Amino acid sequence: MEIALSPHKSQTPLLGFPSPGNLSFLGCCFASKARIWSDPFSRICCSSMEQRLKPKPKKVEYMERQVPVLEDTQIRKTSSSGLCSQIEKLVLCNRHREAMELFEILELEHDGFDVGGSTYDALVSACVGLRSIRGVKRVFNYMINSGFEPDLYVTNRVLLMHVKCGLMRDARKLFDEMPEKDVASWMTMIGGLVDSGNFSEAFRLFLCMWEEFNDGRSRTFATMIRASAGLGLVQVGRQIHSCALKRGVSDDSFVSCALIDMYSKCGSIEDAHCVFDQMPEKTTVGWNSIIASYALHGYSEEALGLYYEMRDSGATIDHFTISIVIRICARLASLEHAKQAHAALVRHGFGTDIVANTALVDFYSKWGRMEDARHVFNRMRHKNVISWNALIAGYGNHGQGEEAVIMFEQMLREGVIPNHVTFLAVLSACSYSGLSERGWEIFHSMRRDHKVKPRAMHYACMIELLGREGLLDEAYALIRTAPFKTTTNMWAALLTACRMHKNLELGKLAAEKLYGMEPEKLCNYIVLLNLYNSSGKLKEAAGVLQTLKRKGLRMLPACSWIEVKKQPYAFLCGEKSHSQTKEIYQKVDNLMVEISRHGYVEENETLLPDVDEEEQRILKYHSEKLAIAFGLINTPHWTPLHITQGHRVCGDCHRAIKLIAMVTGREIVVRDASRFHHFRNGTCSCADYW
Repeated sequence: MEIALSPHKSQTPLLGFPSPGNLSFLGCCFASKARIWSDPFSRICCSSMEQRLKPKPKKVEYMERQVPVLEDTQIRKTSSSGLCSQIEKLVLCNRHREAMELFEILELEHDGFDVGGSTYDALVSACVGLRSIRGVKRVFNYMINSGFEPDLYVTNRVLLMHVKCGLMRDARKLFDEMPEKDVASWMTMIGGLVDSGNFSEAFRLFLCMWEEFNDGRSRTFATMIRASAGLGLVQVGRQIHSCALKRGVSDDSFVSCALIDMYSKCGSIEDAHCVFDQMPEKTTVGWNSIIASYALHGYSEEALGLYYEMRDSGATIDHFTISIVIRICARLASLEHAKQAHAALVRHGFGTDIVANTALVDFYSKWGRMEDARHVFNRMRHKNVISWNALIAGYGNHGQGEEAVIMFEQMLREGVIPNHVTFLAVLSACSYSGLSERGWEIFHSMRRDHKVKPRAMHYACMIELLGREGLLDEAYALIRTAPFKTTTNMWAALLTACRMHKNLELGKLAAEKLYGMEPEKLCNYIVLLNLYNSSGKLKEAAGVLQTLKRKGLRMLPACSWIEVKKQPYAFLCGEKSHSQTKEIYQKVDNLMVEISRHGYVEENETLLPDVDEEEQRILKYHSEKLAIAFGLINTPHWTPLHITQGHRVCGDCHRAIKLIAMVTGREIVVRDASRFHHFRNGTCSCADYW
C-alpha cells in the first residue's frame, strides 16, 4: 500500500480545507502504495562504540555510593574521559543539575577536551530534564566552539533539546541548516510546532516530509491528528483518520486517544465515542479521554456513568481519572460523589498527587467546605501555584478575606511566585470582604514587586472595592483612566455599586455601556430596572420593561437545589409538585410568622434579578425559601443547609434567610449567581453587598 503525496488535484483532497491565514493545502492528496525504504538509523554511528565504551547500563535505582562526589581539586585532575563518564552517570541517575555543574568544569578548563557524542547525548537529557534555556545555549555553544562534528543522531538530539525547551526559532534555524534529515528530524520539528500551537506550519512541514519519506507510523498520525484538533477542522481530522485506517495503525492506542480528543474538540462527540468503542483494548488513557470529552461538552452525568463503567471493567484508575471525576462532581454539585472520588484517590495510592489533590481543594472550596479544603491542602507534600490559587480563591469566595490574605502572604514567604490568577483571587477576596487598604497595597505591588501587569479583571476588583465604600466617582475615574479598553466586568461592577447606593445617573450610564457590549444579556436590564424601582422612577422602569419585550427577552423561572440524604431536590418558585408540598408550605408560613417578630417586613418594590415576573406576586414562596423549608424538615438540626441556585438572591429573600438562620440556629449556605452567602446568627458573609 502507498500513501504518497501527489501534487496534482484529486476528487478527494486530503488537505483541501478552508485555510486560516495563509494556510492552503488545496490540490494535495494521498495515494496508496507500498514503499520499501532502508532504516535511516542504519547510517548513524554510535559515538559510544567509536570511543570503545561499553553500552550504557540499564537505569537502576540510585544509591549514594554508586556515584562518588568528587572534591573540586580532584575533579581538576580527572581526565577528560573520566569527567565525561561522571556526567553520563549523573544523568543516568536523574541528577541533572549536578551533571550541568560538572559540565561547567569542561567550560572553564576548556583545553581541547575530547567530548564524545554519548556525553553530548547525556547533556541534552540534562537540559531537557531541567528545561534550562541557559543550559541549552551553553551546551550548543560548547559543541560549536570545540569543533565537534555531530552525526545525524546527535544532531536530532540537539534539535530535540531546543524544541523541548521552547526555543522554536533556534530549532527551526538548526533544522533548516541540517545537511541530512531523517523521519526523526522531521517529526521532532513538526511535534514542536504542534506543541507550540503553530498548527498551520506543522501541516506545511508534514506535506514536505510526506513527499520525501511517506512515513506512516502511528506517532506521525497521532501528531497530525493533534494538529487537526488545534485547527478545529474536523474534516481534515477525518481524512487523517482515513489514512490511518489504510495504513493499519488506527487501532494503535496513541492514535485512538488522539482521535477521541480531536473529535471531541471539534464538537463531534458521537464520532469520539465510536472511536472509543472500536478500540481493541481500552486503556486508561482511552477511558480518561472519552470521560473528559463528555465532561467538556457538559454531559456531566454521562461522564460520571462512564467513570463507573471504567471502574467496573477493571481498567486501571489513575490520578487523572480522579481529577476529571472531581471536576465533574463540582459541576453536578454532588458532594457525595466527590467524597467517593476522594476515597478512591487515597485507595489507589494517589493521596499525595498534586493534580488530583488540587482538584479536591478546588471542589471543596467551591462548595463551601473550607475546612475540608484546608485539610487536603495541608496534607499535600508538594504544592504549586495552582494549589495556592484554589485555596485563596476559596477563602475569598466565602467571605473570609482576611484568611485569604494570610494564605497569600504565606505563599510569598514560601517562595511560590504568584501569577495573575493569584492576584485575581486575593483582590476578589479583599473586595468581597471590604479590605480596602490591604487590597490597594496588593494591587500596587503587582507591577512593582512581582512584575505582573494588572489586567481588566484586576481593575474590576478594585472598582468593586471602591463601590463597596460608596466611592462611585473614584470608581468611574478608575474606569476612564484604565490603560486598556474597558470590559463588561468593569462596568458591571460599577452598575452593582450604583444599585446598592442608589446612584441613578451613574447607574444609567453604566447600564447603557453594558447594553452596547452585551445587548442580549438579561441581567444588565434587570439591575437597572431594580435601580429605577428602588428610586421611585416608575416611568423609567416601565421603559426598561418595554425594551425587554421589544428585544424578546424574558426572565426564566428561578430554580434552587438542595441535596438531602445523598439525593438532589430541585424547587421552582411556587412549586407544588413535591410529595411534601403541604408540609413545606406550612413550614414557610411558620417561618415567616416567626421572623416577623424579629422585624421582617415583606418587600414588594423590587423585581428579582434574572427571574420570572410571576414570582413577584408570590414572593413568600420563592424557590430558595422552599428549598430551605424542605431542608429544615428533612435534616438533623445540627447540619448546615447548602442551597444552589442559578439566579442572584433577591433582597427580600436575603433579609429573610438571615433571620431564618438566627431563629433556627442553623448555618445556611447559598451559592447564587453572584457569590457564596454564609448566613449565621442573623448576618451574611457578603455584608449585604452582592
